[in-house]
Amino acid sequence: MKRIKNFPNLVLMLLLSLFMATSCQKDDRQSGNNDPQETIPDTFSEYFGNQISRDFLGTVIDKNHNPIEGATITIGSSTATTDSNGVFMINGATVNQRFGYIKAEKAGYIHASRSVVPSNGTNKVTIMMLEATIVGSVTSGSSGTVTTTDGSSVSFNGNFIKEDGSAYSGSVDVIMHHLDPTDGDMPLQMPGMLYAENENGAERMLQTLGMLAVELRGSGGEDLNLADGSTSEIKIPVDASLIGIAPATIPLWYFDETTGYWKEEGQATLQGNMYVGAVSHFSFWNCDIPAEAITLCVTTTDDENTALANMSVSITSATFGTTYGYTNENGEVCGYVPSNESLVLNVYSYDLCGDTALHTETVGPFTLDSSITVIVPDNPDIVQETVVGTFNTCDENAVTNGYVQLSYANQTFTDAVTNGEFEINLLRCSDNNTFAIEASDYTNLQVTDSISYTFTTPLTNIGTISACNAVTEFIEYTIDDGESILIFENISANFYAESPNYPGPTIDIFASSNNQENCYYMFGVLNDPDYLGTYDSFAFDGTVSNDTGFFIGECLNVAPENNNITYNLTALSDVGEYIDINFSGTYEDYQGNPHTIIGVVHVLRDN
Repeated sequence: MKRIKNFPNLVLMLLLSLFMATSCQKDDRQSGNNDPQETIPDTFSEYFGNQISRDFLGTVIDKNHNPIEGATITIGSSTATTDSNGVFMINGATVNQRFGYIKAEKAGYIHASRSVVPSNGTNKVTIMMLEATIVGSVTSGSSGTVTTTDGSSVSFNGNFIKEDGSAYSGSVDVIMHHLDPTDGDMPLQMPGMLYAENENGAERMLQTLGMLAVELRGSGGEDLNLADGSTSEIKIPVDASLIGIAPATIPLWYFDETTGYWKEEGQATLQGNMYVGAVSHFSFWNCDIPAEAITLCVTTTDDENTALANMSVSITSATFGTTYGYTNENGEVCGYVPSNESLVLNVYSYDLCGDTALHTETVGPFTLDSSITVIVPDNPDIVQETVVGTFNTCDENAVTNGYVQLSYANQTFTDAVTNGEFEINLLRCSDNNTFAIEASDYTNLQVTDSISYTFTTPLTNIGTISACNAVTEFIEYTIDDGESILIFENISANFYAESPNYPGPTIDIFASSNNQENCYYMFGVLNDPDYLGTYDSFAFDGTVSNDTGFFIGECLNVAPENNNITYNLTALSDVGEYIDINFSGTYEDYQGNPHTIIGVVHVLRDN
């Protein structure tokens, strides 16, 4: 799982959004936070627009970026459960044009969520769940204070209630997390997004100086809260790098877990390096400065107007800090940015190309909602890749509800499968041209192994892969775009560092289906260690040769003449581990007929 590098000190979260006007109004009023007069709808939900149906693909992870399996995901009336990769899929969820709310719950973790403005296509989200670790305990009817190691604290006066409003008596466990805006993982940990309703009912974007998550549990594990009329004092540390911009007083905002956005309630005072305020209930509390903004949509393309997906786009304001987001399959990302300011826009491909921006320019100032296109100039050190393929069930039907994960250079790209077809776009800047693919049939809970491939720039067609949990090794190939052939029985794979018949190392692989309808034979003469790399066809005629390459003619009627098949040996492990080979190209059969072929070999080494 990728980490975001050089995340800004002041988090100004990006809200993927479409801007729309509201028709219902109430009288203009002056905000208590010196906001300008504005038109405010009668109910806050009128900002969200009409109900629509959208698809979601998300990943739930823990604080160590490991997947969380078995988390319950809720979007409106739709629910799902994360699989072994921490991935969930919900298609056709009912959300609003400008607002969708995704909740994640699992025993042992505090409540987690993400709010988005849904876009067309598949909406991707990542949620980091924090463990429900008990920091301390207090007793109802007595005063007490619970403090974390970084100085965050909550003081109680001893009165608590259960969820049904009845009084609670006994020990109260306090679960508490401080979320620091200088932590690059904070955007994944925080609930919802930094989108809020101020005390006058107007929408605002927020700049956070720190959050505190507090959940209270009774002795039986039941959720508790403060009794009516009770208050608690909270203290939230401010990072030393932010003290210079921290105001003496700041609005407090709490996260409403029912609605999915923040609401203004009260204020905190800066005392030393701590914001101190009084609250009357608990969820997440947030010290934020509200900001006016316009919506800006950025589309990234190359010189040929081809959309660049999976790019990190950042917008930096000298006043309000930095916001960021990732381009979708159309190369687009939208969000709120400060109005009336010149802004610095950067395009990155983190982990793949390091921390250096691929493109930088100054944009704005903007006074109205705007859309711009940014062309990332051609660079000989940057390689654009597209990986396509077909994903079938074990019985060779197209997967209709699944996803594919491409792993490259410590980064993982997850994309949905549409009627068995998938396409993943990325940029790479490394000399390493090997990647791995793993696919999951979300409906049938079937997965493939992680299989290694080699880029065939700019388009890599990996052919057909199948999800069969019981299959530990297989050979799969397709000729002339026909039906995919899958063999997973009677496989023998041997490697000889010194071949008795040929100079140098060799591989021979044989497989046949139990019904004897299909057989496969592959022979290869390899280069010197580490053996991995790209090979052409070996002119196999039964005689000793100093040539290197692969031959697959015996079972498949592949003639040595006019043979333009390329083979990529991407893994050659110890006995009992995998040999991975993918191949593609054109050839003639022994009758002189032309053909195309694409295939993958994922077999366990026997010798």
